Amino acid sequence: MREATAGRAALRAVGRVLARVLPVMLGVVVAVFFLLRMVPGDPAAMILGERATPEAVADLRAKLGLDLPLWQQFTDFMWGLVTRFDTGDSLVTGVSTRELILAKAPVSLGIVVLAVVLAVLIAVPLAVAAALRQDGWIDHVVRVIPAVGMGMPLFWVGLLLIVVFGVQLRWFPVGGVGTGPGEPLRSLFLPALAVALGMAPPLIRSLRAQLIEVLAADYVTTLRAARIPERRILFRHVLRGAALPTLTLLSVNTAYLIGGTLVVEKVFGINGVGTLLFQSIGTRDFPVVQGVALYCAILVVLVTTLAGVLAAALDPRLRVADAMAVAAVTSTDGAAR
Repeated sequence: MREATAGRAALRAVGRVLARVLPVMLGVVVAVFFLLRMVPGDPAAMILGERATPEAVADLRAKLGLDLPLWQQFTDFMWGLVTRFDTGDSLVTGVSTRELILAKAPVSLGIVVLAVVLAVLIAVPLAVAAALRQDGWIDHVVRVIPAVGMGMPLFWVGLLLIVVFGVQLRWFPVGGVGTGPGEPLRSLFLPALAVALGMAPPLIRSLRAQLIEVLAADYVTTLRAARIPERRILFRHVLRGAALPTLTLLSVNTAYLIGGTLVVEKVFGINGVGTLLFQSIGTRDFPVVQGVALYCAILVVLVTTLAGVLAAALDPRLRVADAMAVAAVTSTDGAAR
C-alpha cells in the first residue's frame, strides 16, 4: 500500500515537472524562431553568395519556403516539431537538424561531464580546507578565489590556458580533438578546465558556508563527544549534509555550464555543437539554431531533474516526489536562461 502511494506521488511529481518544463521549452523555441527572423540577412543570399542574381535568390527562397508568410512558416515549423521532434532540415546542407546535432553532441557532452567533474574536484577540497580553518590564512585565500574567478570571462580563461599549458608547457593540444589512444581526453581537458574554473567559484562559496553551518550543528558536537573519528564525521555526516544546497546550485548553473561549453569550443577550435551553432548563426541557418536551442533546453531539464533525484538519495527525508518538484522549478529557471 505504501509503495503504491509512493508510486502515485512520483507520477504526480513527473506530471508537475512536465507541466512546468514543457511550456518553458516551447517558449525557448518560439522565441528563437521569431528573434532569428528579426536579424538582418537573407539565408538564400548568403548561401548563393554575393554574385547571385535576384532571380536565383528568389528561386532559392521559394524552394526553402522562406517566401511564405511568417505565420505559415511558424505553423510548418511547429507541425514538424510535434510530428518528427525535429526543427527541420538545414537550409545550407539539407541534412536533418537532429542528425547534425547528434553527430557533434558527444564532443560537447564530453566537455560538460568533464567540466562538472573538474569543478567538483576543485571546489570540494578548497571549501573543506577553508571551513576547517575558518578565519585562518587558508580561509582568507579561498574566500578571495570566488571574487577573482567570477570576474574572468571564459574566453580569456581559455586563451590563458592555451598559452600556458598548450604553447609554453606543451602538455595539451591547443585545438581540435585527437583520435589516438587517450587523445580525446587530452584534447578536451583544457576546454573543460576553462568551464570548470568558471563554475567552481560559486560552488566554493556555497559549500564553504554550508560546511561551517553544519560543523557548528548540535549533532556534530554530539558525534565528537562520542569520540567518533573526525574524518568519519566529516565525510559521512558533514559533507553529506552540506552537499544538498551546493548540488542545487550546480543544477541551477547548468545553463551557464552549457553556454560556457559552446563558447570554449570556439576558442579551442573544437568542432562540437558550439561551432555548429556559431556557423549556423552566421549563415542564418534557422532550423539548426532552433534545434540547438531545443536540445540545450532538454539537457538543462535532464540535468536538473537528475540533481533532484540525487538530492533525494543524499537526504532520505527528502522524498523523490518532492525532489522532482524542486528540480522542476530549477530546470524552469535554467532553461529560461
